[in-house]
Amino acid sequence: MNPQLVIGALLFWVAAWALNEYLVRRHGASRIAGFAVPVIFGVTLLVLWEGLTRGLAVPQVLLPPPSAIWERLVNSVPMLWADFQQTFKAVLAGYAIGCLSGFGVAVLVDRSPFLKRGLLPIGNFVSALPIIGIAPIMVMWFGFDWPSKAAVVVAMTFFPMLVNTVAGLNAAGSMERDLMRTYASPWLTTLIKLRLPAAAPFIFNALKINSTLALIGAIVAEFFGTPIVGMGFRISTEVGKLAIDLVWAEIAVAAVAGSAFYGLIALIERAVTFWHPSVRSGRA
Repeated sequence: MNPQLVIGALLFWVAAWALNEYLVRRHGASRIAGFAVPVIFGVTLLVLWEGLTRGLAVPQVLLPPPSAIWERLVNSVPMLWADFQQTFKAVLAGYAIGCLSGFGVAVLVDRSPFLKRGLLPIGNFVSALPIIGIAPIMVMWFGFDWPSKAAVVVAMTFFPMLVNTVAGLNAAGSMERDLMRTYASPWLTTLIKLRLPAAAPFIFNALKINSTLALIGAIVAEFFGTPIVGMGFRISTEVGKLAIDLVWAEIAVAAVAGSAFYGLIALIERAVTFWHPSVRSGRA
């Protein structure tokens, strides 16, 4: 045990906390504070993690320090890259199919009161199904390679897109709809010029939710059968070997990839829905 490391980590935490408080009070909602505060907070967590695990001599099999995780990550780049490619094939394929099919079915549901009353409750039911129950079935249906993981991702992303799109299509105001009827606007024109723009924030909300669900679904699905590559496969096997530093390296790669995916969708949303009040107020 090394008390100096523990005390140093705690003092660093206090100093970083004070710095963040100063930035928030001095710069408020400025871009400087918006960028610096989370960076400082993240670095502080890493320093505190490092100091406590080394200072308290925590066994690496329980919680390795960030430096050990980083060292393992750097030394395992080829393996991590192969796992990332295998998993993200399922993520991207399932995400695209699930979101596009959910959007298409939502447009059909909006045209049919029968489907709206019959399909949406089923969607809520399926959304509540546990992934650990779906994944083994998909592996039996589609095999051990990435298509079975993509099928799990489709099942997880379809209904969030369906429900959000249906809600968004109903978000257009009654006055705007009456105006389109006054102009004798056909359904398709009303859909493209009024209802889809009004639904855009709801659709992008579903896309952002699905960006995280897709990665979680693909990784968990790999626990139930996969070739000897993939992020979920690596996590499950290395836990059995007590190689916890490699497990955390895989988690770090997944976290960075998921955050980048989410950030990309958010940037596209800001570019597409620049007219929306929430985007305009965020830029102000």
